[in-house]
Amino acid sequence: MSDDPPGFELPLRLFLGFRVLIDELHAELARQGHPDMRPMHGFVLQAIGSRGTTAVELGRRLGISKQAAGKTVDTLEHLGYVERGSDPADARRKIVRLTERGVDSLVRSARIFDDLRAGWAKTLGEERLRALEADLRAVTPTDFFRLDVPGWFGGY
Repeated sequence: MSDDPPGFELPLRLFLGFRVLIDELHAELARQGHPDMRPMHGFVLQAIGSRGTTAVELGRRLGISKQAAGKTVDTLEHLGYVERGSDPADARRKIVRLTERGVDSLVRSARIFDDLRAGWAKTLGEERLRALEADLRAVTPTDFFRLDVPGWFGGY
């Protein structure tokens, strides 16, 4: 009989660690003036990026349909995080861009993630946290910034 935990515990613990960080992030974002932000919104705002994108390209980046991307853009536009406009190079194309509020939420998120990491370092110790990060880098793809989580989870 092995003292090792069952294999299914590893992905669950990794997911729970992710969930703890994301829940803490959103609680702090709410305190800092972004109570309407939801976990998937961060992926969407990152996929839109600083240069903007079309709904078709947004759907492709997120791994979701153009219709699902459009619905999400509608929600984020209503909340003031994005705006739609014409492409200066082609007036027929509609570009989705981040608003000042959208950029602010991403800037705050980056700072909050730094604070959350510091909290984990305090709990685990800086060396153990760095070792954990190095170990995760060793077993995950080098292109760590994948935005297709909505599509990977099977829809929106």
